[in-house]
Amino acid sequence: MIKTELNDKELSRYSRQILLPEVDYAGQLTLAQSHAVIFGLGGLGSPAALYLAAAGIGTLTLVDFDTVDDSNLQRQIVHREANIGQSKVASAQANLQALNQHIQINTINTTLTPQTMLTLVNTANVVLDCTDNFDSRFLINQGCFEAKVPLISGAAIRWEGQLSTYDFRDPKCPCYQCLYPKSSTQDTSCSHNGVLSPVVGMVGSMQAIEAIKALLNLPTLMGKLMIIDAYTMNIRTLNLKKDSNCPLCQPDSK
Repeated sequence: MIKTELNDKELSRYSRQILLPEVDYAGQLTLAQSHAVIFGLGGLGSPAALYLAAAGIGTLTLVDFDTVDDSNLQRQIVHREANIGQSKVASAQANLQALNQHIQINTINTTLTPQTMLTLVNTANVVLDCTDNFDSRFLINQGCFEAKVPLISGAAIRWEGQLSTYDFRDPKCPCYQCLYPKSSTQDTSCSHNGVLSPVVGMVGSMQAIEAIKALLNLPTLMGKLMIIDAYTMNIRTLNLKKDSNCPLCQPDSK
């Protein structure tokens, strides 16, 4: 059933957001009516999920097939020591629900096929890619492109992070494959290269901001790539254009 109004408890809870003219009551109601899918409940997905839950996104679907171990707790802040050994989605669901009882949280604890991925993405108003490997990122990018759903993509390793929004509601928007052609990618991971805990917090929190802006039709990083160097605290934003040879988003190149 579609939510048609905010109750008194929600008005009090979200009052600081409602005070923002860019949000207001109508925007907060839109957030309460929205469905965000988060792929990956690790370093990026943890802060993103916490802030989206706190901000009142009405439905969150959490997708991850991994379990919590002690090495996760340095940066994956949605999980607790008591959750070690649990599936990440069950751990995150319990802790997010404890944070906000006004929202619905769904979980998927399995690897998705391209078809099931597309079916899920079609139910979403926004998708957050918080995964840590290129195969997943390409698959999520393709699903969001085909479903015309905004995709908030983040990555972080060592002291570095990057962020972009691919809003496929706009036909002029580039896709993730325009930035990283499949033939040029080489997977790196935090387990082999390390990462400073707050760096994933920075990027994941920014993903939550971009997701909220996409839901409210506010300006996002569409067509731009933000690059963060936390060691020097230098943040650059580069223009990102469609690749005329992209095999996914350029029909003539297929």
